[in-house]
Amino acid sequence: MPKKEIVRCGWSGSDPLYIRYHDEEWGVPVHDDRKLFEMLILEGMQAGLSWLTVLRKREEFRKAFDDFDAPRVAGYDAKKIQSLLENLGIIRNRLKIEAAVKNAGAFLRVQKEFGTFDRFVWPLVGNKPRRNHYVDLKQLPPRTPDSDTLSKELKRRDFRFVGPTICYALMQAVGMVNDHVVGCFRYEEITEM
Repeated sequence: MPKKEIVRCGWSGSDPLYIRYHDEEWGVPVHDDRKLFEMLILEGMQAGLSWLTVLRKREEFRKAFDDFDAPRVAGYDAKKIQSLLENLGIIRNRLKIEAAVKNAGAFLRVQKEFGTFDRFVWPLVGNKPRRNHYVDLKQLPPRTPDSDTLSKELKRRDFRFVGPTICYALMQAVGMVNDHVVGCFRYEEITEM
C-alpha cells in the first residue's frame, strides 16, 4: 500500500527545522507567559528577515536572553546590550535588541496590571482561536483589524517592533488564529485542540 503524502502549508518548505516548527508549534494555542514573551521578541527580531533565519538562531537567542526570562531581560544594562551586539549567534541589530529590553519592562507592567500577559492578549480574540478557512496561502492577510488593535495597544504601552504585521505573525504563531490552510493536516488537529 503506498504511503499517504502529508499535506502541509506551502510556506513550510523542505527545511527540516521549518517543517518541525510548522508541524509542532505554529498555530498551537499558547497561554504560557514565558513562551508568549519569547515569541513576541522573536517576531520583532524577524522584521525584515525570514522566519527561518530566526529559527536557526533560536537556541542561541534562548541562551543570550536568559531563556526569555522577562524580569532578567528587563534588567539588562548597557554592558549586557553590548555583549548581545557582539554575539554572532543572534541577530545583532541594536534597535531590535534595545527594543527587546524595553519590551521586557512593558511586558512586566502588563503582567502587573492583568495578572498575566495571557489575560491581556487572548481576550482580543474572545479567549479562543479564530478559525480561518483559507485554501491558498495567497489568501492569508499580512494584517487584520485584530492585529491593528493589538499593535495599537502594545504601542500605547511602550512596546517596540510591534507593528500590525508583526502582531499578526505573533497571533498566528501563538495560535490566536488558525491560519493553516484547510488542506493542511494541522488545520483540523489544531481546530480540535
